[in-house]
Amino acid sequence: MKLSPPRTLSMFGLVMINVIAIDSLRTLPLTAEYGFSAVFYYFVTAIIFFLPTAFVAAELATGWPETGGVYIWVREAFGKKMGFLTIWLQWFYNICWYPTIMSLIAATLAYCINPSLVQSKAYMLTVILIIFWGTTLVNCLGMSVSSVLSNISAMIGTILPMLFIILLGIVWIVSGRPLGNEFSFKTFIPDLSNIHNLVLLTAMLYGLIGMEMSASHAREVKDPQRDYPKAMLWSVLIILFTMIFGTLAIVVVVPISQLSIVAGLLQAFQIFFIAFHLKWLMPVIALMIVCGAIGGAAAWMLGPSKGILMASRDGCLPEGLGKLSSRHTPIRVLLLQGVIFTLICMVFLLMPTVSSGFWVLSDITAILALGVYVAMFLAALYLRYKKPEVKRAFKIPGGKIGIWIVCLLGLGSSLFTIMIGFLPPSQIPVGNVVTYETILILGVLLGCLLPFLFYGINQWLVKLKAKA
Repeated sequence: MKLSPPRTLSMFGLVMINVIAIDSLRTLPLTAEYGFSAVFYYFVTAIIFFLPTAFVAAELATGWPETGGVYIWVREAFGKKMGFLTIWLQWFYNICWYPTIMSLIAATLAYCINPSLVQSKAYMLTVILIIFWGTTLVNCLGMSVSSVLSNISAMIGTILPMLFIILLGIVWIVSGRPLGNEFSFKTFIPDLSNIHNLVLLTAMLYGLIGMEMSASHAREVKDPQRDYPKAMLWSVLIILFTMIFGTLAIVVVVPISQLSIVAGLLQAFQIFFIAFHLKWLMPVIALMIVCGAIGGAAAWMLGPSKGILMASRDGCLPEGLGKLSSRHTPIRVLLLQGVIFTLICMVFLLMPTVSSGFWVLSDITAILALGVYVAMFLAALYLRYKKPEVKRAFKIPGGKIGIWIVCLLGLGSSLFTIMIGFLPPSQIPVGNVVTYETILILGVLLGCLLPFLFYGINQWLVKLKAKA
């Protein structure tokens, strides 16, 4: 008899899981490019994407709570091959994400040494590779960061700096200091006449993904039908509060024309600290951000790798790839991940500036990530009809009409954002448009086509082995 997990998780605990998983300092400078209108975009994306993601993930996780998450859900709906494509995309977009979080670390360290280093491709690339391979080595040795240490690093290196910059922004406004940008109804309502102005929505939506992580704990909530929706509501409110006001704190002091999407957070802290005679705090806040980012990257490094490990054991990839080291880590997957990461980092050398390289990797990451969510929304719809007998501790309210509304909102926002993601943004100079589009399209195609190639080769090898 299969035992259900004990229902011991409080609503507060579930909210904290969501906040720690989603709140990110890396997203703040990107969304600050929208200025005051970022608030408008955040409210819209919460309705059309953030909430639908939370409810769909909760229904799927409480119906199919096995380890594997999206891979299991899509496999149950559309078969092993599509499940493999989904988990591959999740793994691949995380590899594309690592350079962006490592860029934050490198930029933060640069501000402690020489801020002009942020614009040096050689410096950024060297630091990014050293930190990533160092973190990979730690994980290969079986010294991965525990969930407790991960949460502590997230609190120290993400939540506290975010709350601190919000406080500094409030003090700045209350003390009547000059604003870096215009705050008015005119700047609140965005200019939607130029579709290129919407391209940064890809980064904004990506900054709100991750709610499916907490959905795996939905069965542990004392009363899922009552407490889970409340926890989702509180999570959305807290995350939106911190992300919106964290973004506005940057907009308050850094003119958009001077904003760096890589080092914008440090630019804002530097202006605040100089104005409030707190320059001595710069190394402290930098160290906090670095520790938080490294802790977060180390904690995330093994997660997607375990998904690929599961796919390997499920016959989607060569069996040897799923081999564990003596310390029970998927060492071959981690090393393959490191090689792909190193090749992807060469984008910084191909793009004209560090910021444009940062953006194209962020864009590829967001497009591939939203592809995973398209599969998840479709799986939720299909499984509601295909397997209605499966007991779900939480179901989207409103019956079939409710799930159609929620899934169509999520699907529509994801597909629209994927489409506009292929356009160059008006806010960020990307250099030669042909080079930019080539790198972007090749990155997305590589992420989407490689799994089919590897799956086909593996099936062919399995057949050859069976005949031998």
